Amino acid sequence: MSLGQLTQRSAHVAAALRAAGLQPGDAVALNTPMTAEAVVALLGILLAGCVVVAVADSFAAGEIASRLRITGAKAVITQDVILRGGQALPLYARVVEAGAPPAFVLPAAEDFRLLVQLRPGDTSWQDFLSAGQPSKAVQAHVAASDDPAIVLFSSGTTGEPKAIPWSHTTPLRCAANAFFHQDVRRGDVVCWPTNMGWMLGPWLVFAALLNGATIALLHGSPQGRPFGEFVQAAHVTMLGVVPSIVKAWRASDCMHGLDWSGIRCFSSAGEASAPDDVLWLMARAGYKPVIDSCGGTEIAGSFLTGSPLQPQAPSTFSTPAIGHCPVIITQPGDGSQALSVHGDGAAVTGELAILVPALGTSQHLLNGDHAQVYFEGMPALESGSLSNLAGSSEEGSSSTSSSWFLRRHGDAFERLPGGAYRALGRLDDTMNLGGIKVSSVELERACVEGVEGVLEAAAVACPPPGGGPDQLHLFLVLRPGAAAGLPPPQLRARCQAAISAKLNPLFKVHSVRCVGELPRNASNKVLRAALRAAVAKEGASRL
Repeated sequence: MSLGQLTQRSAHVAAALRAAGLQPGDAVALNTPMTAEAVVALLGILLAGCVVVAVADSFAAGEIASRLRITGAKAVITQDVILRGGQALPLYARVVEAGAPPAFVLPAAEDFRLLVQLRPGDTSWQDFLSAGQPSKAVQAHVAASDDPAIVLFSSGTTGEPKAIPWSHTTPLRCAANAFFHQDVRRGDVVCWPTNMGWMLGPWLVFAALLNGATIALLHGSPQGRPFGEFVQAAHVTMLGVVPSIVKAWRASDCMHGLDWSGIRCFSSAGEASAPDDVLWLMARAGYKPVIDSCGGTEIAGSFLTGSPLQPQAPSTFSTPAIGHCPVIITQPGDGSQALSVHGDGAAVTGELAILVPALGTSQHLLNGDHAQVYFEGMPALESGSLSNLAGSSEEGSSSTSSSWFLRRHGDAFERLPGGAYRALGRLDDTMNLGGIKVSSVELERACVEGVEGVLEAAAVACPPPGGGPDQLHLFLVLRPGAAAGLPPPQLRARCQAAISAKLNPLFKVHSVRCVGELPRNASNKVLRAALRAAVAKEGASRL
């Protein structure tokens, strides 16, 4: 699809939305696989001045419903089914079960034939487009720079997802990250298997198109050799991955013999990488660098990453992302806090915070107190703390203020001698599974509500002994009765089924342990750190 065709087709979607009665500012949910039509729909919603509500196509009906409710979506663009591995997996049916507003339904089949019966009031994609007649000149709604453009979701520790609006300036952050750190430039081909419901979906669209690059999309699974053959045939120059996919490729050796010599760099995000997997991936393209990134939906990219201009060590971050200045909060031992700013030369370990303002960071939440979530209880950084850093300038701080704000992110980091960083995991009860953030509360609730006989549950994520993506471990307190006699493998299968049905089938349960009670502190909060320590100790003894 050419840029001109993309423009015209997106304008056609915008005209059809206007014809359907959608007004600028209305929320329109996008719940489709990552296809070319999904990119067209995303840009069409934005051209019409509406707000995109990004919903992952793997979500269960309850998760879809909560996102539609939080945003007050007026319409949904979805697909009838997902064709994968010779199967037709339901998607529109989950949207219907969620009680969604009127839906415009894309066909998955190449002959444009819908494979489902539509509800009254829902419209096929062809009929939807036929109602809108775009003009020859593209008509784009003019919005304020801080108006919401896209609403994405990140897990909250209370069990309800945080609704994070991206503004119309957020795409600039996506493009800047790709240009300065992944070396994406005009004429490149960028490929990153992802989903429009996660921040990497919209990020990919903006990062590629604003830098004059081509987006390469395969309508299929990235797990096997056909994806590798697609990367070779499309002459991909920047390939994005999540570590769990790389681990699967390496285990199956499915990419053996492919020519990936056109790749200038890889980019990895979403979870921790294992060094051996990173080296294996580099070797597939003649030892091209893997740029690891750590960030989040509310950052619209990364705050720590790498650069092709610097040496890259596996599973570390060589530099802050352009426009970011990380600060590590340490605990000296006397109950006080000390702040170590990037560039001060100190090798320290502690909670990482971000200096703000910074382009692209969220400014508010639709369903939460933004100031409380990200700033309450955070120390201030005196402006004089930056004056001695090489190349620093304090023009960004207010002339009437003597301090900078520190924004919480919830991760622990180690700054190594020489200035590189290594991630140590989450400090709160949010975890990263397969590149997707989810709270312990959500997983625990799914098990208690979905598995008969489970009285209490605690979910923790830990890396395997040799390093790599976190694995999900469940600790269960059982009621006396039927479930108490089940062996852990059967309990694991039941918990997996509950999590798949209520949350996401991509969240894989690695182990289940039955305990008499959960460890708690004086205020009755579950000590998940103690459970993580127990898993780590067991893994170390096995190793």
